[in-house]
Amino acid sequence: MTKLLFIYNANSGKINGYLDALHKVVSPKTYACNLCDITYGVFTENKAWKIFRTSSNIPMEFLHLDEFKKQYASKFGSKFTFPIVLLKNKGELELFISTEELNGLKNANELIDLIREREKLVF
Repeated sequence: MTKLLFIYNANSGKINGYLDALHKVVSPKTYACNLCDITYGVFTENKAWKIFRTSSNIPMEFLHLDEFKKQYASKFGSKFTFPIVLLKNKGELELFISTEELNGLKNANELIDLIREREKLVF
């Protein structure tokens, strides 16, 4: 099955979540995960993003960096930078949205538009 993998440049767990939220408030310009920033506010999921995510027909999986490395490190090693969106198709991972592209997005609507534009080529 073909699906999109969204990999955040943040580790999983409640403590890491609290530290990320604090970082977003105290020093937002140095926060290292624009994917986190545009899909989630400090404490809650972005409303436009949530509507898109829950209403889309595109299969999606969301992983934190530590979760991705645990599941895929043996096969893909350090091939990618993060955050990133990958296309998983028949066990292979292909670039869907690069780190540079994600870091250039200003909000969830820009991410949604980019996904909709590219989904036509894949799904």
